[in-house]
Amino acid sequence: MKLSILLEFVTKIRRVSIVKEGMEHQHSAGTGQHNDLCACLLDYEIGSIHYRAQEVKPDGLFVAIKGFKADGHDFIDEALARGASVIVTQKPVNKESVIIEVENTRRALAAISANFYGNASEKLFIIGITGTNGKTTTAYIIESILAEAGFKVGVIGTINYRYSGRVFPNPMTTPESLDLQRILTEMHENGITHVVLEVSSHAIDLHRIDHCRINIGVFTNLTREHLDYHGDMDSYWFCKKRLFTEHLKTGPKKGRTLAVVNCDDKRGKGLYNLLSEASDSMIVISTGSTADKMIWPDNIKYSLTGITGRISTEKGIFNFKSPLAGEHNLENILSATGVGIALGLSPAIIKAGIEKTGWIPGRLEFIPNKAGKFVFVDYAHTPDALEHVLSSLKSIKDNKIGRIICVFGCGGDRDRGKRPRMGEIAGRFCDLTIITSDNPRTEDPMGIISQIVEGIKQTSSKEYTLPELVNGIQERGCVIEPDRRKAIKLSITSAGPGDIILIAGKGHETYQLIKGETFPFDDREEARKAFK
Repeated sequence: MKLSILLEFVTKIRRVSIVKEGMEHQHSAGTGQHNDLCACLLDYEIGSIHYRAQEVKPDGLFVAIKGFKADGHDFIDEALARGASVIVTQKPVNKESVIIEVENTRRALAAISANFYGNASEKLFIIGITGTNGKTTTAYIIESILAEAGFKVGVIGTINYRYSGRVFPNPMTTPESLDLQRILTEMHENGITHVVLEVSSHAIDLHRIDHCRINIGVFTNLTREHLDYHGDMDSYWFCKKRLFTEHLKTGPKKGRTLAVVNCDDKRGKGLYNLLSEASDSMIVISTGSTADKMIWPDNIKYSLTGITGRISTEKGIFNFKSPLAGEHNLENILSATGVGIALGLSPAIIKAGIEKTGWIPGRLEFIPNKAGKFVFVDYAHTPDALEHVLSSLKSIKDNKIGRIICVFGCGGDRDRGKRPRMGEIAGRFCDLTIITSDNPRTEDPMGIISQIVEGIKQTSSKEYTLPELVNGIQERGCVIEPDRRKAIKLSITSAGPGDIILIAGKGHETYQLIKGETFPFDDREEARKAFK
């Protein structure tokens, strides 16, 4: 593809330098508009786009982006050695090549990638889901509803990306812009018509979804998370909000987009007011008594085997039965219903899609056993997520005989402020909390655990020693077991028939990150082994 075409929507180009055989031509782009570029750029044919130098192919274009652990600018020589014919940089570079200096290489990568892959998002109907919790579950329910309606559906999310019966690993919730545009093109070429996309705050802030044209934006909730990156909640919220205030309002789909907003969330109410003032198209979901809500539930009953109830919409009312457990999953069901209504689907199709959604990997995923113990594995790794899950389980447990046992830890090299908060929450809701390691990364696991213990002490819980638990749980308390495998085993041997065990924090993950190394580890497999 001609370089001039790839650069069509790249903004704020500072300088173009062409050095060949000792001759140098420079052009300062001035206003940064495409038409100001050197005429000779029209002749360059680009065969591939890269942001990893080790993957560069001859006649490829390499975009140097600064990552969290490495800076692509440090690998420009490697990219050139591998045959790159054009380098896009945001730092001054003097190399024998075509050098295009821009203000932001991540923005440039998104624009170049969209053009290279034919702007596939413009040909697809894309549903973007953002929020701290609930994105993955909501995506699964929407996928089921759309499939029930006869659409060809693809999903890009935290667990994987998938389409047409094919499943692929996904290293991050929302892929880098180049990878995202490639996946969207693959989906379109394989007959996919609708794509459900989980949108992380990092993806918005790092321009991964720039030039990805979204039709429907879904807001689930906003709670404490990623403050190691964003710094504070207001910055985190501002980033999330941009999906609705910027991305839904620009590009070729402008004026035809719609938002589905959870007004049970405080930030959701603020977003609703903001979008209402702008007269944006919107569907509101709420479990409360908001007068202007459009989708709401009643007659809701919760059990350890799921949720039943009735949902009212502007298209009609339907009863439903879902195998998903917990009050938080009702909000996910309502958000997915909102998308169905936005698409003009009938209540019957939405109902069928909800009821055909089975257990979500690592999201209150039930571990069957013959011991009569209710074992769940959940991805809850934030204070709000842990509180929602434990609150739901406690409300169900109060109607039964049994105790709640929770196994959890906190990840290393991440927001440290949430650790005592999660300890306090676990101590408040659980009969026994087993504090263990999650992904300690480069931190000392015991240092992380000690910060969790600071919070759990606020609940006046007894701190058991491991030998003391041989005699059973005599009173509400906690115990420290840094080895996650042993902690999971301890939770199951400490529980009796009718007890609830929540193994929280890692969910679908199949690894542990310890001192820079990745080790195979799956909470679900460890729980199954503990029953043998």
